[in-house]
Amino acid sequence: MHTARRGGRWPSVSALLALALLGLATLLMAAAGPAYRLEWLTLSGAFGLLRYGVYAAGAAAGLGLISLVIAAFCRRSGAALTGGLVLIGSALLLSVPLTHLQQARAVPAIHDITTDTEDPPSFRALVEAREAAPNAVAYPGESFARQQREAYPDIAPLELSMPLSEAFDAAVAEVKAAGWELTAVDNGIIEAVATTTWFGFKDDVVIRLRESEDGVRVDMRSASRIGRSDIGANAARIRDYLTALEARSRGGE
Repeated sequence: MHTARRGGRWPSVSALLALALLGLATLLMAAAGPAYRLEWLTLSGAFGLLRYGVYAAGAAAGLGLISLVIAAFCRRSGAALTGGLVLIGSALLLSVPLTHLQQARAVPAIHDITTDTEDPPSFRALVEAREAAPNAVAYPGESFARQQREAYPDIAPLELSMPLSEAFDAAVAEVKAAGWELTAVDNGIIEAVATTTWFGFKDDVVIRLRESEDGVRVDMRSASRIGRSDIGANAARIRDYLTALEARSRGGE
């Protein structure tokens, strides 16, 4: 004799619907960056796609929780497992934009970072590319410098105890190792473009090497072409590059 299952089809249907919403959220959020990078969408359109993905992930989490509770009450283990997995997947998916939001709130809304705020390295070969972008070619000035000093007090010039020619070769090698597009190498100045992985944002880098009393002083500037805030990306880039360059100068690689 056939016995009707508790809850009927609702536990399974709700769990599958939650799973579908999670899949949609994943697709929308994952596609936002490539769609902008391939110029299928404007930046605002890509951010809109990302926002809808967050909404879908939130809806999936809510429905996943409801499905889990109903399935557990109706003793439907399969639906309960699906609801639980959707809840976990939604939380992981939402953690990405939430982490970026927290980071954005923790750092100042600046996009041009340098080791020398009084005499920042100037772009030469990249002037035309930067003039075509929203953010300025010239360093924004004291307002940025003050915020940088408060937020990133560790961003400072690197001193290398080696001849200038060797330091310059090491600096060029480290740019290549970082995977940046090398655009100019001339008279102690290195210019390169760093492209972010997901959205393909282009940030411009200029590195200046000068002889000093201790050997060679390395100054660096990293500036985003678009966006008011870089969410700490340029400071991290300078920090990582100078650390790697110092290690290379000591024979670390």
